[in-house]
This record gives sequence, structure tokens and C-alpha cells, in this order.
Amino acid sequence: MLTRTHPLPGATPGTQRHLTSFHYGPTDRGRKVYVQASLHADELPGMLVAHHLRHHLAALEAQDRLRAEVVVVPVANPIGLSQAVLRRHVGRFDLASGQNFNRHYPALFEPVRGRVAGRLGTDPAANVAAVRAAMRETLAALPAPDELAAQRRTLLALACDADLVLDLHCDSEALTHLYTATPLWPQVEPLARLIGAQATLLALQSGDHPFDEACSQTWWQLAEAFPQHPLPAGCVSVTVELRGERDVSHELAGPDAEALLAYLAHRGDIDAPPPPLPPLPNEATPLEATEVIATPAAGVVVYRRALGERVQPGDLLAEVIDPLSGEVHPLRSGTEGLLLTRDAQRLAPAGRPLLKVVGRVPVRSGKLSSD
Repeated sequence: MLTRTHPLPGATPGTQRHLTSFHYGPTDRGRKVYVQASLHADELPGMLVAHHLRHHLAALEAQDRLRAEVVVVPVANPIGLSQAVLRRHVGRFDLASGQNFNRHYPALFEPVRGRVAGRLGTDPAANVAAVRAAMRETLAALPAPDELAAQRRTLLALACDADLVLDLHCDSEALTHLYTATPLWPQVEPLARLIGAQATLLALQSGDHPFDEACSQTWWQLAEAFPQHPLPAGCVSVTVELRGERDVSHELAGPDAEALLAYLAHRGDIDAPPPPLPPLPNEATPLEATEVIATPAAGVVVYRRALGERVQPGDLLAEVIDPLSGEVHPLRSGTEGLLLTRDAQRLAPAGRPLLKVVGRVPVRSGKLSSD
């Protein structure tokens, strides 16, 4: 195992943070897996899963059973990890800029297209290698004027040449679910089975360029730009939502880490028999079909349906109660589907999204990602 430290520029005089990556397995077999946790720094289940995963990877490396380099970044956001306001951790947004830590990653398509023009040929493997080299060159030349930009660039540079990228997150209160790109679903389906994903939400572009899309999107954009050259999708990237923010326990993290390892075995990244695939909990659905239900008024939130319940249009999911006027605002489902997430806060301002229901019929368009 190799440990690497990646310094970030100091945000203020006398301070400096850094990212740490742990590298397991061979680097000369042309296969790479990248796993990061807690890009939203207050989403801690992934950190504990990474802890369990590293123990397994160390044992597999000692037994010479890793067929791919596996890079693990258990703390993907040291900036957000250090943010607290009045004893409350603030890990989703950068306090200095207000930006979401999982948005606005560099778009690589245009600069990479310019670099690979004239380099591509008839060999798919050689074309993949050329694109990965161009991605590394592009990121090495990319300016990073501040700490947040440097963190984004460093993370993407670690992941850009990986065959598989797993970005470990969680929601507020939620069932296990996945986000991935629509063309990648056939390759991601075994992971959905192994980790017990109750939903897999598919989109070509969700909005604001999150990390997983920054890793995978360039590949099909380049394939469309150079149809005369065979270029397979060089990166399968998945956002893995490990339930809710309070679901931090060894009883959950241990099996989650084992499910990720089983997926690596299924892909051939580990020298182990592929495990039998369990039934798929639910079919993948377009992200446009997930209804986001916000409260029209401020008040105390009382949920009336549990996560995992199947709901119908018109079903009462929650009430928002004004404690002064006594007015009760019912929140009802507008679609048939699975109640996937709930906001853990029980005092909501007007307009706050509180629930997500995974349906099958598109109900949204445009920007699909949350703030």
C-alpha cells in the first residue's frame, strides 16, 4: 500500500489542508478503481465504509489477489470537514463561496477533444489510453486559483483515468440508492443487486456538473465527436447513497464494504470467484421521474409515511404545522412510487424540499440535481 499526500493551497496565512489517497494493488495491469467518501463532508457513512474497505484491500494486497490498482480517498473534503458554525457541522457547502462541494467540476470534453484530435486510430484500447493521457494533461494544466478549485482538480485528477469510480455519499434520511448515467446502467446493475439499492436514478446530465458526471460524461461526448474512431466508455462512475446521515454503524458499514468488494470481484478486479447476484430490488428509473416535494409554508414537520412505502397520487406523506396559527399544510404525493428520502430536520422554512418519491413517469425537466 502506498500513501500519497496532496497539499491544497492555504486559504489563509498559516493554514494548509491536504488530501490523502491510499493506493493498493498493481499499477501495471491497466486497470484502476477509484473510491472516495464524504465529498459532502457531513455525510459520514461512506467514511466508515472506506475504513472497512481498506482493511479488506490490505489483506487482498498481501495475498496478491488484486488485479487492479484500487485508490481510496476516505476524506474527500478536508475543507468541509473543518467547517462548523455554533457546533453544527456544515459539510455540503463551502462557507467561503457558498458553492456545493459536489458541483461545478471541470468540464473536460472541449480541451480533451482538442488534445486527442489526430491521436485516435482504429484500436479501441489505444484510443482509451490516448483519452486518459489527454485528461491527465488537461488537469495538470488547469489553473486552480483557490483552495476549493485545487481540491476539485486534485480529486478529478486522481479519478479521471479510472475504469470504475465510486463516490460514496448519503442523504438526510434515505434508503440505499444509486445515481449513474443512463448508458452505464447495464454495467452498474450488478452493484445495485449486491448493495441492495432500492432505487437507481438515471440521467445523462443532472445539472451543475457533479463529480460522477465529470468522470464519465466526457467519454460518450468524445464518442459522438469522433464516430469514425472506436471509443468505448472508459469510466463507469456511480454515486452510492448509503442511506441517511445517521446510519453510521459497523453493522451497516461492514456489509456495505463487502458488497463493494463483491462488485469488484464481479468485474474481475479481485482474484475471487464472482458471487451469485441477488435479485434486483427495483428497476432503474429516469431521474426525471423522481418527484421532489417541498413545503409551501414554514412550520413543524410531521411525517405520515415511512421510507420504503409505496404511495399513490394524493396520499398524505407529511404535514407542516404552523405552531402559532395552527394551520396544517398537507404534503401529498403527486405520483405513484417509492418513498425514498425524507429531510431529517423537523422545522422547515417555506420552499424547503422535504421528500422524494421515485416514480416511473417523468414529472420534472431541466436541472434535476438538488442544491
